[in-house]
Amino acid sequence: MRSRKVLQREELGETFDRLRAEGKRVVFTNGCFDLIHAGHVQYLREASALGDVLVVGVNSDASVGRLKRNRPIVPEGQRVEVLSALEMVDYVTVFEEDTPYEVIRLIRPDVLVKGGDWRVEDIVGAELVGDVRSLPYRQGLSTTGIIELIIERFCRAR
Repeated sequence: MRSRKVLQREELGETFDRLRAEGKRVVFTNGCFDLIHAGHVQYLREASALGDVLVVGVNSDASVGRLKRNRPIVPEGQRVEVLSALEMVDYVTVFEEDTPYEVIRLIRPDVLVKGGDWRVEDIVGAELVGDVRSLPYRQGLSTTGIIELIIERFCRAR
């Protein structure tokens, strides 16, 4: 059974029109969220604090495959399940494209957020949103770092 937090593309416009009509401040962020770790949790907690409703756009497996070599590690269904279980995440939606531009256009969030490894002027969809933020990057907390550590400890040691 699909979580009520998981929205299909055709549900986005109506859902977020309703929330805005209720006076809710909608925050949007996106990413691959492969191997979800403490950095992701801290980031999502900070993003959530910027409004009333946090929606997370997740790159599909095909999208991640085009953007990152040998990824994803965790299939999109599992990534979505973990994200939707987090208390600070109100909605999750998957997008097939390489960028979330169309999802941002449909949702029309009040706040658009990315991690500190993104400059505000480089954030996709920034021109569609009034408030665009780049939250601080947490050194040492990255999926790539976790993968490299696993390779170093478990593969090269043999």
